This record gives sequence, C-alpha cells and structure tokens, in this order.
Amino acid sequence: MACVPRTSVVRSLKVNDTGYASAVFIGDLVDFSPVTYVFAVQREIPVFYGDEGHLSAYPIYSAPLPIGRQEPAVQMDVTNSCPFICAGDVRVEAISAASMVQFGSVRSIRADTRVKNIRQLLRGLPPK
Repeated sequence: MACVPRTSVVRSLKVNDTGYASAVFIGDLVDFSPVTYVFAVQREIPVFYGDEGHLSAYPIYSAPLPIGRQEPAVQMDVTNSCPFICAGDVRVEAISAASMVQFGSVRSIRADTRVKNIRQLLRGLPPK
C-alpha cells in the first residue's frame, strides 16, 4: 500500500531516557527492526568469574522468532483531509528494550527483545 507522505509536527517533545535499541522518530519510516539481548545475573555476593555470559549457552537467544499469522491483504483507499500529523506537548518517561516512540507512519515493525534473568542466592539463607 502506497501512502501519501504527510508532515509530522510536534510542538514539544521531552524524552527523559532512551536505551537498548530504542528510538524516537518524527516522520515516516519504511521498516523498524530493533533487537535487544539481555543477560542479567543477580547475586547476593557480587562476583564475576570472567568466563560467563556466553549467550550461545542459552536457547532463548537462538530460537527463531514466531511468525505472526498472515492476514489477507486489505484494499484501502485513504484520503487524509489534512497533510499534517500534529501533536502538542508530549512527555515520555522512558523508552527501552527494542521499542520506539514515533510521530508518522511505518510500513513494518519487527522488534525482538530476549531477556534471561538468573538469580543466585546463598543456600540455607532466606531471601532478603
């Protein structure tokens, strides 16, 4: 589907924090494919052994992404009476882990975030 380009106008935008394959876009995009792989280890005693954190040891990072069901194509005729996408004052606290804030149009988004959390507690002691 071909879209007639429109102009995105944002009066003010305040984004406090972005990170981990995230973005802010004002305008149109064709494709957006952010990827974030997170490996988090929480220990009661903070030690690093030097040889840990190999993502290949965890299947979550190599498993194929599930493909969504393909819907039949929809024929559309869209007439935008105004050639502008307008937003007033926008405040965003945080954007993280393969995500985005966008003012405009996008043809496709394929975001991939994979997180492995490991908690290592001392044996025989109750968690704090």
